[in-house]
Amino acid sequence: MKHFKVWFAIFSTFFALNTLAQNYVDGGDDKYNPRIGQEGKDVVWVPTGNELLANMLKTAKVTSNDIVYDLGSGDGRIAIAAAKDFGARAIGIEFNPEMAKLAQRNADRSGVSDRVKIINGDIFKEDFSKATVVTMYLLPDLNIALRPTILKMKPGTRVTSHAFNMGDWEADIEIDTPAKAYYWVVPAQVAGEWVITGMEPARTTLKLSQHYQKIGGTLQIGNESQPILNPKLDGSTLSFTYLDRDKSSHFVRMAVNNNEIKGLYKSRSYNDNAITGKRL
Repeated sequence: MKHFKVWFAIFSTFFALNTLAQNYVDGGDDKYNPRIGQEGKDVVWVPTGNELLANMLKTAKVTSNDIVYDLGSGDGRIAIAAAKDFGARAIGIEFNPEMAKLAQRNADRSGVSDRVKIINGDIFKEDFSKATVVTMYLLPDLNIALRPTILKMKPGTRVTSHAFNMGDWEADIEIDTPAKAYYWVVPAQVAGEWVITGMEPARTTLKLSQHYQKIGGTLQIGNESQPILNPKLDGSTLSFTYLDRDKSSHFVRMAVNNNEIKGLYKSRSYNDNAITGKRL
């Protein structure tokens, strides 16, 4: 297994330093008792502590309207917490068949079997595209390998990872208590040129560049071009400010839906005005 010994040492050290903070209860039973650090497919098993997993789910703002997929679900504790403490439906994907069976038994014993399903499968083969929230505790190489799939998910999907980030996709939030975790919102793909209607009398073109959720660009009104100010992309919601021909500032908020955008902007009289746009 690639880098197994190195990562085993890292996990072992991490676990030793955080035993009290994690405060977990072993999830084994009379049919199967997993061992901390036991080898799995591309990973070793080290469970996420109760306090941290609660912080991860709170940061992701999990509610009863969510479908949470836990990738590499182990003994099922994250999926169970999502259902029991936040009311969500949760699906865990676990490669080890005995661990998957244990996780489902744990869900049954926790009284959430109607909202928790554990799949014995491979996270690179199972379809988790319907998730509104994705949780994981994997190795960096696996996070990077999953990144293209995650970025193709519906904009606004929330993702949280214990311990490891996703390379140059900068996290929206870093969790530091009681251990390290990261949180992202899947961004819409907005790069390119958009023709905006309803904002200004002259032809208005919005030109955007994008690096994950970080965006920048210009707004061309007639023959005049200017940089957009305070641009932000939160899932499918795009917002920025711009200066009109009288140098008055206006705030724009739009929802991106593939090649169309719809939204509002504050006019000179501070009324909300509807605007639309199409990608060129």
